[in-house]
Amino acid sequence: MSTDIIYSDATGLAELIRSRQLSPVEVVQAHLDRIEAVNPKINAIVTVAERALAQARSAEAAVMRGDDLPPLHGVPFTVKDSIDTADVLTQRGSPIFAGRIPQTDAVSVARLKAAGAIVLAKTNLPEFSYSTETDNLLTGRSNNPWNLDRTPGGSSGGESAAIAAGLSPLGLGTDLAISVRGPAAQTGIAALKATHGRIPMTGVWPRVPRRFWHVGPMARTVRDLALAYELLAGPDGADAFAISPVRFDAGTAAVDSLRVGWLVEPGFGPIDAEVAATVRAAAEALSSIGLAVEPVRIPALERDFALDVFMRLHVMELKPAFAEATAGRGDEELFAISKRMLATPDTSIQDFVEAEQAGERLRDGFADYFSRYDALLAPVLPIPAHEHRAKTFDINGQTVDATYIMGATVPFNVTGLPALSLRFGTSSAGLPINVQLISTWLAESTVLNLASLLESVSPVRNQHPGI
Repeated sequence: MSTDIIYSDATGLAELIRSRQLSPVEVVQAHLDRIEAVNPKINAIVTVAERALAQARSAEAAVMRGDDLPPLHGVPFTVKDSIDTADVLTQRGSPIFAGRIPQTDAVSVARLKAAGAIVLAKTNLPEFSYSTETDNLLTGRSNNPWNLDRTPGGSSGGESAAIAAGLSPLGLGTDLAISVRGPAAQTGIAALKATHGRIPMTGVWPRVPRRFWHVGPMARTVRDLALAYELLAGPDGADAFAISPVRFDAGTAAVDSLRVGWLVEPGFGPIDAEVAATVRAAAEALSSIGLAVEPVRIPALERDFALDVFMRLHVMELKPAFAEATAGRGDEELFAISKRMLATPDTSIQDFVEAEQAGERLRDGFADYFSRYDALLAPVLPIPAHEHRAKTFDINGQTVDATYIMGATVPFNVTGLPALSLRFGTSSAGLPINVQLISTWLAESTVLNLASLLESVSPVRNQHPGI
């Protein structure tokens, strides 16, 4: 029964709790037991919430009284350690913030709690959330539950590893350029980066560059992403990017009439053959169930390489925040990633303006694309999960810098488009391979409905790491 619990999704657990087939105490205890058994191997959880069991008992009492129950009543969830949780450590992966306990919840945490969910634990991240791998001086390195010698990604790598290994059914991560979708791909789970501003960033650090940052749900099923998104989206009166009306959606209701383009190269950098084959297989699967699917090219991606645009833009905004946070601290308190950021030369004003204009061209290019198509199917990562601390990748005979891991995800941070990562394949080394679904701005229903269709025909549905 415990195995059934830890690999049930959040929606299913909520239904079982509501029907009194499971108690919130059983559910929370099963996940605490799983953390105790597995976390020493993967180091995904960095803090367990002390009051989780007490809150589960209160939730159980509400069930027994026959109270009206909110949608996630009694279901545990985990939270990336850059997102504030009231009375629970939030240390941001750095000795500089060791022992920090916020007084209030981030808006995203508060909204899941209001829906009845219980904060179970905090998950590991790179220092200041600034890396595509999860490692830091305070809470150490996280490992991929599919292969401990591989990374679960970053910056929401602890979250992805925890969900993949059954330590949590649902989590909150953040995404600056890759950080919910990439880790999801490296561990074979699902994650959603909604349209920029749909989910408020209030209570998340660093706050800059907020025009690229997103909070996003991570889970093992698309229906969990859809439920979490519905609960998380909407203005909060504090984040000025979060202005879209809660119920507005620009998506297409008739899923079977969706026009889908698929793209592997060019525009994202080199893509491994197994990843490319998985994207092609997903395109064929959608076509086989009646959707209009065809290969496409997007000229804007070929003209302006989004990774280069992002690298020239974000440093000028993020670097001052790092400098302020680390002022007066010794080198021994800073991880290598932060040291490199602080040592990075400033972008010239000319390059900054040119990059801003390139970003506008990318947005225009996607506006043109989505005037003809409802969705785009693409890779998430150029390769499956890689070994820890890789500095370069060899892809199709080409050696590229490790930053190229972001090549297919960062275009949708620069443009703010909604993008979803979900597993559809397996590499020859037994590692998950995800695909990415993108739709036009404010059309989350399109990617969620399309992902649900793809999930229903996935050849790897309900596979879990044998850890």
